[in-house]
Amino acid sequence: MVVSKHLTVREIAIKDIALICRYWLESDSAFLTAMGVDLDKLPSKEALTTMLTLQINTDIKDKKTYALIWELDNQPIGHSNVTDVEFGKTANMHLHLWKSNNRKQGLGEQLVKKSLPFYFNNLNLKTLICQPLATNQAPNKTLEKVGFKFVKKHTTIPGLLNYLQEVNMWQLTLQNFNKNIQHKIS
Repeated sequence: MVVSKHLTVREIAIKDIALICRYWLESDSAFLTAMGVDLDKLPSKEALTTMLTLQINTDIKDKKTYALIWELDNQPIGHSNVTDVEFGKTANMHLHLWKSNNRKQGLGEQLVKKSLPFYFNNLNLKTLICQPLATNQAPNKTLEKVGFKFVKKHTTIPGLLNYLQEVNMWQLTLQNFNKNIQHKIS
């Protein structure tokens, strides 16, 4: 696990849109497919830019999506976002480390922990759900380590860019976040 590197999380800004577009539109197609992405559903750069700009400019209580940028030593290395936001209730979380050299080092676990206060506090959530592809070991292990509870394995389309797939549904309640996680976040 990486402990000597400085990890930060912040809300997405207009300057980050090009980085997210590059991730979605220039990543290896085999990588995206293995993550559960339906390549035919990828939006154009213009559509993605418009969607992200709208999300950034929407009042927090009206957001249906909300994104965070993950940084390592003040350099963006990934993002997390929630979709299907019901302010004051629930949202679905997605996790993305952009480059393979930042994966499998424990960064994801630390960054997810740092992201949770943004989701629970800013969106006033009661429940946070994450549904990674069942065969994608990295996010499933990360969610378990962070303190999410396994709910079930089922077949669904977990996000706008996904194909029908078997996923593991993980859940973290506000009560468990407050009791078991929040005080451990540095």
